[in-house]
Amino acid sequence: MISAPKPKPRASAVQAQGRCTCEAVRFEIDAPAVWAWHDHGDTSRRATGGAYATYVGSWRSRFRWLEGEEHLIRYEDPVARTTRSFCGRCGTPVLYERARSPKMVNIPRGLFTSRTGREPRYHMNLGERADWTWAGEPLGPLKGYPGVMIERARRRPRTLTPDDIL
Repeated sequence: MISAPKPKPRASAVQAQGRCTCEAVRFEIDAPAVWAWHDHGDTSRRATGGAYATYVGSWRSRFRWLEGEEHLIRYEDPVARTTRSFCGRCGTPVLYERARSPKMVNIPRGLFTSRTGREPRYHMNLGERADWTWAGEPLGPLKGYPGVMIERARRRPRTLTPDDIL
């Protein structure tokens, strides 16, 4: 008789759970997470399809699969020495691992269903930030579309005419 593998013990009384879009892949980390950050790098932007990716870092020893690890598809970048894992059913990015930090796993913040104990306070790869990324310009409501905000038009400096000077 083959016995099922014993689950990893929980190192914390609090866990944060996450899942992919189709919910086939589920996991948890012991909270609080080690850190959280926004990655403005080109590869993270392309891997997630957003202006930047927000990740939560956890010690590998404090990370557990709850369900669906067999659904993962991995992409290894030999130049960057990184591995990105995606759900093979729905395509959700699930893990980002770096060879230089083998004891850490990085998980997109949006996959968590609860707080992780860390807020993203760090920004990485700002030099690679996309020129179309919103940078905090003032916003106002778009008339006729509740919940939609629009960047306010920038005022052009007024050009003085000869009549203004006289």
